[in-house]
Amino acid sequence: MRDTDHSSGSNARALRVAVIGSGMSGLLMGKKLKDAGIDFQIYEKADEVGGTWRENTYPGLSCDVPAHYYSYSFEPNTDWRYRFARGGEIHDYLKQVADKYGLRRFVRFGCEITRARHDGSRWHLEDSDGEVDQVDAIVAATGVLHHPRWPDVPGVDEFAGPCFHSARWDHSVDLRGKRIAVVGAGSTAVQIVTRLGSEGHDLLSIQRTPQWIFPMPDRSYSRPEKWLVERVPGLSRLIHRVYEFGFERFFAQAVITPGWQRSLVDRIVRWNLGRIRDAALRERLAPPDSPMCKRLIMSGQYYHVVQQDNVDVVRAAVTQIRPEGVVTDDGQLHEADVLVLATGFHAHDYMRPMELETAEGLTLSEVWSQRPRAHRTVGVPGMPDFFMVQGPRSPVGNFSLISIGDTQTDYIMRCLSLLRDGRARSLVPRDDVADQLERDMNEQMPDTVWMSGCNSWYIGPDGLPDSWPSTPARFREHLAQPRMEEFRGGA
Repeated sequence: MRDTDHSSGSNARALRVAVIGSGMSGLLMGKKLKDAGIDFQIYEKADEVGGTWRENTYPGLSCDVPAHYYSYSFEPNTDWRYRFARGGEIHDYLKQVADKYGLRRFVRFGCEITRARHDGSRWHLEDSDGEVDQVDAIVAATGVLHHPRWPDVPGVDEFAGPCFHSARWDHSVDLRGKRIAVVGAGSTAVQIVTRLGSEGHDLLSIQRTPQWIFPMPDRSYSRPEKWLVERVPGLSRLIHRVYEFGFERFFAQAVITPGWQRSLVDRIVRWNLGRIRDAALRERLAPPDSPMCKRLIMSGQYYHVVQQDNVDVVRAAVTQIRPEGVVTDDGQLHEADVLVLATGFHAHDYMRPMELETAEGLTLSEVWSQRPRAHRTVGVPGMPDFFMVQGPRSPVGNFSLISIGDTQTDYIMRCLSLLRDGRARSLVPRDDVADQLERDMNEQMPDTVWMSGCNSWYIGPDGLPDSWPSTPARFREHLAQPRMEEFRGGA
């Protein structure tokens, strides 16, 4: 294994980098590599860019972060139609970015990397047909929520009607006149129920554990507003900064420490729940957890829609699926014609099932045998010149994923500069450093809302939150510069 060597800059070399995935993070990484003149290839398993915004097409899909904040800093979008952009809008935006900055020619579509083996000098990438490339460094930009989680109950394959996961929406199914059962209580389920319910469909919402709803108002932007944003230089960037300031000082602060922000969110969501007129329905939709322990759901219309006569809410766990419907843990059979499983994702898989192996035979499966571990959210202990965007301990529960990706890709570029300029021959994160960083973060966890006792996708397999426990400013400081002493052979 090559050691870190920062004694001389005379060993400058050309790098070839592989980026896995062409979603929001992959395109961002590709743009920065292209700007830096570094040779790279993006590998994409599908036939189009866009990541989760390509994969998810369900009715009602929208982002829960304001559109002007959910934008690349280098490419503000003056043409957002809604405060919370619809999924199709975001996908179009990402495709436009790929086209405008010439990134498509760097993407190899229809190629899913299944394995990467390091020979002591370079990574050898493989797909199902064998080796496809040799590179000096890998950046996994595979996203967080891309492996659908199917319910672990008997009979999933026995349902007589159409049955599909929300992330694999079957648009060939005609929903008119059908009894539609939606299983789940997260953001996806809420968006689906809100859209289909408002359209008058006959809906059954089955949820084991309801979640808190923050009544964030959504609206369309008027023509004068869009004209103003387009014509006034810097206005779009200013709006971005305003939303960033608000989210970082309010929502991001509320989840990590007690204070007025957390108290205010608590009061708002409880007031919102209290607006449900029917006491029995209000009780069925009352979450048992502290607000924000699970991801806070943004919706100004959901509680209105579920009070309509065409929407029924059942608070129970699904125990069995039969040809005619769904059986819940109270023994009741709920008949349905269409079954939608909004049951989430395997949030802790990250780039898996892709396997990594070093020249010494160390594998990713071994490093992550207990739980996914990361060095400063971007590296894997023991893996040379391998980086992640949105890796373990990233602040995915705190603020915009684009903001997170921007910070992480900047850090990765600084690491790649060390390799390219010859100041480091290889960057292999030390196990003991990664472990100490984990302990430091765990010590900060008790004040976070995630430790209040809920079971959410933020919680790792060992029962500890898998998110960043501090402020966005501290996160940027955390990734300000690579620290050579944290890598094997460093000073």
